[in-house]
Amino acid sequence: MIMNMVIPLKCLEQLNQCLNNTGTIFWYFLDKEKKKEKEAEEQRKKELSVQPGVTVGTTEASDEKIVYLTFDDGPSENTQKVLDILDQYDAKATFFITGQKPEYRPMIKKAYDAGHTIGLHSFCHDYETVYSSEEAYLKDLEEVGEIAKEQIGFVPCFIRFPGGSSNTVSRNYMEGIMSVLVPKVLELGYQYYDWNVSSGDGGTATTEEIIAQSETDKYHQVMLLFHDAATKETTIEALPTVLEYYKNLGYSFKAIDRESLVVHHQVNN
Repeated sequence: MIMNMVIPLKCLEQLNQCLNNTGTIFWYFLDKEKKKEKEAEEQRKKELSVQPGVTVGTTEASDEKIVYLTFDDGPSENTQKVLDILDQYDAKATFFITGQKPEYRPMIKKAYDAGHTIGLHSFCHDYETVYSSEEAYLKDLEEVGEIAKEQIGFVPCFIRFPGGSSNTVSRNYMEGIMSVLVPKVLELGYQYYDWNVSSGDGGTATTEEIIAQSETDKYHQVMLLFHDAATKETTIEALPTVLEYYKNLGYSFKAIDRESLVVHHQVNN
């Protein structure tokens, strides 16, 4: 038998107060979580940005098995494909960007928001222009830094020289310029990254060749060079196989940060 119940007004007022308090507590914790997320993002930006006088990276490799996947020359038509593959393997990577394709610049923020690191490569990626003088190189670096800042709100401290620090093509435009630029970028608060394994996709290479050249058990920490460009379909085809290889060997895939291994080549100009 269902009986009608009369709830005293005082009880209703207490119930209403309780619900109001619960709502207040909910919004309090929600605001607190949002504040935490904002503080974490600000800290991330600070850690990844240029800070003259603050050391970046280490040259001492640990025993931890890590692959640092790095992609030069993007963003491009293939960047989304790269991001999709990385997401499938829960892998993080570093993208050394250029200013060559403005229409794909929103991909920079998309990669950053997905937890990947953004580094600087070159605005124009024209060797003759970039390596004609110290001033020309620094101007190019500043320009590509501004592109990053437009997309993610800061200028990253991670860079990769066009052709790497060991390049000799720069000798055609200025004798000894790499010997000048290497200490200069460090002085300005940047850190430059070469590689200890190259996929070989910078030139013409088949999918099978890229896979073979990318796979090694020689290093505990692998700094692996790939390229992100419209013409690099073979890189896209090879990437899942390379990821499977390292995954099966117990490697993790991390984006470069201030604590990461720094790989430097011998400067040849």
